[in-house]
Amino acid sequence: MHKRFLVIAAIIGAASVVMGAFGAHLLKDIVSEKSLATFETAVRYQFYHVFAIALTGILYQSFPNTTIVRAGYFFITGIFLFSGSLYLLTVSPPEYRWLGAITPFGGLCFITGWLFLVAGIRRGNSRESGKL
Repeated sequence: MHKRFLVIAAIIGAASVVMGAFGAHLLKDIVSEKSLATFETAVRYQFYHVFAIALTGILYQSFPNTTIVRAGYFFITGIFLFSGSLYLLTVSPPEYRWLGAITPFGGLCFITGWLFLVAGIRRGNSRESGKL
């Protein structure tokens, strides 16, 4: 399980660099400053949570339990909901502003992921419950 999270972190990390370059070089002349700031927020939170996913993979080696695993999945889901909705908001026409309603759910996933990470560390090593 830990290798899976490390691979996922690397892939999403590469994607965050691509998205950052896309925003810096292609979007800056196309969208408003406000939209570009929204896009940059998406990139930033995606990149921050790449490290959270990698940390999850590393911590799973010492604390192999389902709570740690769930933390990783919350981080991944948070990236798709939070950053994904902001990316779409940036390039979508105004009638798609409803996508902004998705963003807070991604934020809740991030918060839940961090809380699950704490709970998983406190729970300790329960190898038999860590197998999914």
